[in-house]
Amino acid sequence: MMHVATTREELAEARTTLQGTVAFVPTMGALHVGHRSLLVRARGLADHVVVSIFVNPLQFGPTEDLDRYPRTRDADLAMCAEEGVSLVFMPSRDVVYPTEPLVRVNAGPIGERFEGASRPGHFDGVLTVVAKLFGLVQPDIAVFSRKDAQQLALVERMVADLDLGVRIDAAPFVRDADGLALSSRNRYLSSGQRSSALALPSALAAAALKADEGATPQTIVDTARSVLDGADGLEVDYVALVDPDTFTEIDVAADAGSAASLLIAAVWVGATRLIDNLAIASVRSDANSADSSAPTAAKG
Repeated sequence: MMHVATTREELAEARTTLQGTVAFVPTMGALHVGHRSLLVRARGLADHVVVSIFVNPLQFGPTEDLDRYPRTRDADLAMCAEEGVSLVFMPSRDVVYPTEPLVRVNAGPIGERFEGASRPGHFDGVLTVVAKLFGLVQPDIAVFSRKDAQQLALVERMVADLDLGVRIDAAPFVRDADGLALSSRNRYLSSGQRSSALALPSALAAAALKADEGATPQTIVDTARSVLDGADGLEVDYVALVDPDTFTEIDVAADAGSAASLLIAAVWVGATRLIDNLAIASVRSDANSADSSAPTAAKG
């Protein structure tokens, strides 16, 4: 039977009944097929799966979509039950933050780049709530999607730097049939905006083809940027090749090779911000080929 806890006391009591290993999947709710894949993965990693559903106010800026962020409680609980989740923690803001937190986790230089530059303080809020949830849930393993790649890198670094004792599992993320990465925010898109958004996976797919041909880092980035710049209804925030662990940008103008790189991009489609990424196994400045996996380019 799945337990649902809304208070710290209920969580602690239910947690004591879970014998064996625990895999934790922290979410903000509005669960979709991508979240389901995380639940399935977590179920294969431990004896029990614990899910948190909490829209964390600390990671939203003053002009962002905290109030309109989708809440789908009944559907979320149904999915968790279907996937054999043992315990769901659904706290209110006052339960997670009984007082205004004066001490918070600082994301450091990694948290100031790319998403952090566009959303100041975002990653401080993410890491603060993740650290609190780790303390409350006491998991052995925590499963995070590779879709939010910068968040994943920061959580891994926080766990290592602060000796939190939780193993982080980096899970592949799911794309829709048209190539768009699944996100709770996709539901904000109109049909026309959805068509515009497909330029994002198309840009990554085009860049992946160049990587397969052994293109230089500059060409890979320029290819992705060209596709995005040519799309109607998009405002490009950034396109870059980065080190996947530190999110340090690769100097593409230097044509320097890299053993492993991540092509990242962020765009605005109307009022909706979308991010995506593509792992590239190697980037070379010579004619050697580079292995990669990519989304299917959108058609039409």
